[in-house]
Amino acid sequence: MSSNDKIRVGITHGDINGVGYELILKAFSDPVIYEFCTPIVYGSPKVATYHRKAINSETNFSIINQARDAEPNRLNILTCVDDELKVELGRPSIEAGKAALDALRQALNDYMDGQIDVLVTAPVYNQTIQSDEYNYLNQAGFVQQEAGEGQTPLTILVKDDLRIALATDDVPLNKIMDTLNADTLKEKLLIFHQSLVEDFGLDNPRIAVLSLNPHAGQHGQIGLEEQELILPVMNELDAEGVLCFGPYSVDGLMGSGNYMHFDGIMAMYYDQGAAPFKSLTEESGVRYTAGLPIVHVAPAHGVAYDITGQGLADESGMRNAIYLAIDILRNRIWEEEIHANPLRKQYFDKKDDSYKLKLDAPEEETL
Repeated sequence: MSSNDKIRVGITHGDINGVGYELILKAFSDPVIYEFCTPIVYGSPKVATYHRKAINSETNFSIINQARDAEPNRLNILTCVDDELKVELGRPSIEAGKAALDALRQALNDYMDGQIDVLVTAPVYNQTIQSDEYNYLNQAGFVQQEAGEGQTPLTILVKDDLRIALATDDVPLNKIMDTLNADTLKEKLLIFHQSLVEDFGLDNPRIAVLSLNPHAGQHGQIGLEEQELILPVMNELDAEGVLCFGPYSVDGLMGSGNYMHFDGIMAMYYDQGAAPFKSLTEESGVRYTAGLPIVHVAPAHGVAYDITGQGLADESGMRNAIYLAIDILRNRIWEEEIHANPLRKQYFDKKDDSYKLKLDAPEEETL
């Protein structure tokens, strides 16, 4: 597709007993969003109608049986689950987990078939979605398996100019050092740098690296990981032209507001990055799975069973996820178009005190 085409956004309905449908219906209540994308919701028109009545939504939708039939300027719901699903607002159920997985599987199949361009996933309840086919801590793991083409994923929490990446994701605290080593940290920082350039359109992005230990190890008094692991990796990347700064203690960097001077922040583990992120963004943050061919984003919050069906859910995270997916894909397309036909190297002959441009010089010649 070209940078001017309308992007086809696939959206899974998530847990039918949670706030997924409420988020979707509210996000598409504003007609402006249809100017940028054609939305295709993978789920159930019957369940969507149930939620629409529960929250008194006026958002209408079309019912389709395949993604290629999606109508522009309208919310489209593709039937991909049992239409006799039982909805139990605010309660986890195995039936809801299966419906969430069915929708995710169909959306990924359509992505691989070229029928959608990006994927947005509504929240699921991880305990009920587990099965013989799905044994992951989050939906990004399944997305990586089905559409990752063997690439390494990186979770980035995003809200406007705040971007916090996680060097280790969903790992128990006592297992962090089993996962975090020099090779892993360098790989994740390189993925982060590349994503900031290609996905977010930033030139020479500045990355703040957080310490592992309190007070950045306090010169070895509270651990040596900063000196023996983090700094050597940063020095290697600096020699390769990747701008890394730190390591900084999370309380000092975030509490002082100095985090705003950086294009991205690399946290060592989930709580270190997610806690300040969610404190600053509330329900409007987005979780982006960088490093993969597919653009996969999701609201950074959960199913919110406690407010399901009451019309209280904040849809800003879903709306921001949709717009971020659109922006990232367009940035990737522009980046590809920019490098599609690079200018040919220019070669010169030096005669006397002047230079003459040689347009017919063979490629193997040098200056």
